[in-house]
Amino acid sequence: MRLPIHINEQSAEPLYYQITVQLRALILSGQLVAGEQLPSIRELAQAVKCSVITIKRVYNDLENEGLIRTRQGTGTFVSDVSTAKKDEQRLATVEIALDDLMRQAEQVQVTKDELQQLFHQKLDQFYT
Repeated sequence: MRLPIHINEQSAEPLYYQITVQLRALILSGQLVAGEQLPSIRELAQAVKCSVITIKRVYNDLENEGLIRTRQGTGTFVSDVSTAKKDEQRLATVEIALDDLMRQAEQVQVTKDELQQLFHQKLDQFYT
């Protein structure tokens, strides 16, 4: 199975984080369904050109979140996640991204008004 995970080598975000966010999004959006088998740790590491340790950490964290489960000897599978939990996780993911955005805006001294204007502009562009 080939997952649509794209690594941005120019990003300041660590590889581990990029993979985790994208895999979580695939699960929470329903693109990966309950019971679907994920690539082995080695297969995914090879596909995204990173270490096995990185993917092991990604899988461990997603398993701790209840999004995937590993069965010894058979592989790693998408968990059956309730709609309420999906919604909770989905919103939490966006909240984390917004927190990161706010910190970055603060670092480059973007004012609250500038940020609100830019945010509304991007919302209008994206949702039209």
